[in-house]
Amino acid sequence: MLEASAHHHLKALLRREGAQRWPHHLSLSRLVARSLRRGDQTLLRLSPGTDPSWWISLLVPLALSESPLALVVSDERRRRLLQVEWPRLRQAGLDLPCWEGPTAPPPQCLWLLNPQELLSVWSGAALADRQLVIPELEMLEPRLRQAMAVVLEPRDWDRLIRAQPAAEASLLALHERLSRRLLAQPRHPLAPSRQVVALAPEEEAPLRHLLPLLPPPPDPWPAWLAAGDPHWCGWAVVEPSLLQWQLHRQPLQPLRELMGLLQGRGAVLVGELTSERLGGVSAASLGLQPQVVVDLADPPLADPLPLYLPLRQPLPNSPHYGEHLLDHSRRLVLGQAGLTVVLLDDQALRLGLTSALAAEFGRRVCHEATAPESNGVVCCRWSWWLQNQSRLPLPAQVVVALLPIASLEDPLTAARVAQLRRQGQDWFRELLLPEALNLMQRGLAGLRRGGGRLAVLDGRPRCRGWGRQVLTALEPWEPLTRLLPG
Repeated sequence: MLEASAHHHLKALLRREGAQRWPHHLSLSRLVARSLRRGDQTLLRLSPGTDPSWWISLLVPLALSESPLALVVSDERRRRLLQVEWPRLRQAGLDLPCWEGPTAPPPQCLWLLNPQELLSVWSGAALADRQLVIPELEMLEPRLRQAMAVVLEPRDWDRLIRAQPAAEASLLALHERLSRRLLAQPRHPLAPSRQVVALAPEEEAPLRHLLPLLPPPPDPWPAWLAAGDPHWCGWAVVEPSLLQWQLHRQPLQPLRELMGLLQGRGAVLVGELTSERLGGVSAASLGLQPQVVVDLADPPLADPLPLYLPLRQPLPNSPHYGEHLLDHSRRLVLGQAGLTVVLLDDQALRLGLTSALAAEFGRRVCHEATAPESNGVVCCRWSWWLQNQSRLPLPAQVVVALLPIASLEDPLTAARVAQLRRQGQDWFRELLLPEALNLMQRGLAGLRRGGGRLAVLDGRPRCRGWGRQVLTALEPWEPLTRLLPG
């Protein structure tokens, strides 16, 4: 039986390597093997921030299964799988033939697909009856959205004009009109070099009305025209120093393009999920009707997380907020012997805080660097930290300067919120707050494993009605009323 064979091989592999074990290795392996043998659907929920060592438990039953399988992973995860996990399987005597590319492989090969390739083979009916294995399910929606993105660069305008010489004057006039609108945007001195500018549908309308009247345009213009319905969002990325800009469009609900993907198909889905809804699209619309749903949570912590959350903090929109951040960050860093990570998405505020701390502590302070000093201070965005935390030592303390609640100044976030508003839903508690809590739990998992302390310098958990949900998501914790040297 596949379950027994996977259990035996994985247990032998873990015993030979002698590494510290994730407590659910064998359970995950047996559940995956059972699902592959039965050809049914299994949904496995992991705790946010689960140690990535669980991957080997997923791959062992894949190597032993004789069913035709497709594994959906990002390009980055694919490289790690082939360079790290695949050699581990070979050393354990397990062969896992892997196939890359858009053409369907022989049945005995594991087909490695990134989200863009998944869209392509699904639309082309090339998946046939292959069972799907989708790890990191919580990242499927944003990765699909990125895979479906349409970007118009300056060279695409040149190609369009060369292909449509009769319409050159009209196209140049529309390009100049958009340039005036985008390059006239005010810019903060500390703003990033690339500025995101929201575009209303009526600002793109003249170009959308003109192109259908002309002969078929070159790529990627047809894709841009097809992405013009209300289920897509458009914006521009402006580089004022170069006097250049790009037009971007992304779908609000990319999972709609995969409607029925799992209908009648065996699937193993693994993710750090807190809901059965994925990006506003019901999981059932994908054909997901799992026969087995298991939560593989980490064991409860023996010690609560020390939490420094001062009373009566100013709100982020207060004019004194920057001064408040600097004062408390200085006190938190002072005397700290380990690594400090300061998480702050606001670009201008983050760069200002980094400069002020560097003036105080010198080379200890760096901005989004993966080689800090042992007692260094890394100031970074939440997204950067989630992507790079595995390359850094476990922090001694994490300073949450701002909760990771998406800003409505981001055109994509604003469009998703507007869609929920039109449907009469509570867009904050159904979209922004759950996403922020999930980001926090994933970003602070390493802090819990390392036994560090957490400081929250955002005053909203104390004075907003939804603040209790933030504190609940951080449990278990104990209040830290005095700052002592680290």
